[in-house]
Amino acid sequence: MSKRHLCAVAAALALTAGAAASASAAPAASADLREVMFVGNNWDGTADVIKSSGDFAKIGRINVIPDKDERMAEINADPIRWIAFMTIRNSVGEGHDQFVDDMYSTPDGKSMVVSRPSFADVVSIDLASGDINWRFPVSGYRADHMAVSPDGKRVAVSASTSNTVHVLDINTGKQAGSFATGDKPHENIFTKDGKIWNMAIGDVNTATDAPWLDWTKGDRKITVVDASTFKQVKVIDMRERLDAIGLKDYSDAVRPAAFSPDESKLYFQVSFFNGFFEYDIATDKITRTKELPKNPATSTDRTTWVNDSRHHGISMKPDGSKLCVAGTMDDYAVVVDRATFQEGPLVTASKPYWATVSGDGKSCVISESGADQVTAIDFATGKKTVSVAVGDHPQRVRLAHVPANWTGPAAD
Repeated sequence: MSKRHLCAVAAALALTAGAAASASAAPAASADLREVMFVGNNWDGTADVIKSSGDFAKIGRINVIPDKDERMAEINADPIRWIAFMTIRNSVGEGHDQFVDDMYSTPDGKSMVVSRPSFADVVSIDLASGDINWRFPVSGYRADHMAVSPDGKRVAVSASTSNTVHVLDINTGKQAGSFATGDKPHENIFTKDGKIWNMAIGDVNTATDAPWLDWTKGDRKITVVDASTFKQVKVIDMRERLDAIGLKDYSDAVRPAAFSPDESKLYFQVSFFNGFFEYDIATDKITRTKELPKNPATSTDRTTWVNDSRHHGISMKPDGSKLCVAGTMDDYAVVVDRATFQEGPLVTASKPYWATVSGDGKSCVISESGADQVTAIDFATGKKTVSVAVGDHPQRVRLAHVPANWTGPAAD
């Protein structure tokens, strides 16, 4: 293999999308299952399991890389894969390996399905034994965000370097289908009308971060497909919608997003922006813009913001009345009234990287990747209620189900 080929692969991987919508609704659990939250500790290669509400106390921990030695032997034996692995470590991983991005439980609560960026795969892990049930290598060199279907039977995963989303049977790992996306697919959302929405965020690892160089970031777009046939239904380019309201200097890289309960509105964040937008599905227009406070201590040098983030993480209270926003580079989280867009008190947080909703719907739960903890914020008051220590660099937090008496794999 030529040096030119190796260098070309390394250059392409250097543009890999960074790590970072509300969790998909989990199907109803049977009486012998317990609702919990999975917290993915990206740099640890572990997932903490905590209570889904109340004091959010820790229940157990899962090793999501039990096959690390085998995977590393494969990587070390393949020059291209080794370059990919090291590129992830030195770019989106901020000097660390990315061992867990996203997680969901199977409908029977017996297994956890995990996307592992540095290993470019999705695995199913038996919650009783800690063993791997199945493994699906994604196309390309990195696995990213996932989403689970409303019935819990399928999981969609972004393969960020191949511009592909794979849709897998959550129990067997067999591919049901796939579809092409824009550059660097990131967030996926299943909707109740039988669609999958994918947000492609483009090249978030380049240093061409000035607004006038935004065109260098790649083909950023939302791809909507039929969740049964995987045929494209429509493509939404937010560049056109932002330009229409005079925001030509704003990035069109859609990051985390959350639908209103009736799925008539989409609330989304974009690269570099301290706030979010409201998009009306029927009229195909951005209807409102919310700019949130800037932290005076945050550098104005956009090249210092992790993976082009400013704010990364947004979720909605189940009744649709409140939004919760993670102000990643501004070190806070905040609850926003959806009707008025008035924000509540800023809750200090260390590099909050995700926002989701507690099982009882009363709290927003954020991952503080800079403090290795998750923090609950009361939707009613907008104030912090509790923080719980977890592993190294928590990112995704998802509602899940485990057996009622589960406290951790027997191997632990």
